[in-house]
Amino acid sequence: MRLRKGLLKAIQRGDTRKFYKSTEWRHKRQEILKRDNNECQKCKCAGRYSKAETVHHKRHLKKFPELALMDGNLESLCYQCHNEEHPEKLQTINTKKKIIIEERWE
Repeated sequence: MRLRKGLLKAIQRGDTRKFYKSTEWRHKRQEILKRDNNECQKCKCAGRYSKAETVHHKRHLKKFPELALMDGNLESLCYQCHNEEHPEKLQTINTKKKIIIEERWE
């Protein structure tokens, strides 16, 4: 399935929300989850079972928009495995600069 020009341009502009809300993506996502029996493929390879809750682009959408709807570039993952694939999204409060105030006793 090819990506519509409008969606391709949106991704190239950095507007991935438009892609993820598109009918094409929603249909493709359901197709991939069904193909993978709603099982996390990363867990399955490790001999575990987890329900797949998301479909992951192996080659990132922003860098490879032409592969956005290609079956071979998509895999079903559970949230935990998907977060491991995207550590940049797991920034926590600990990464923010801490302000240290010197305490004075008089």
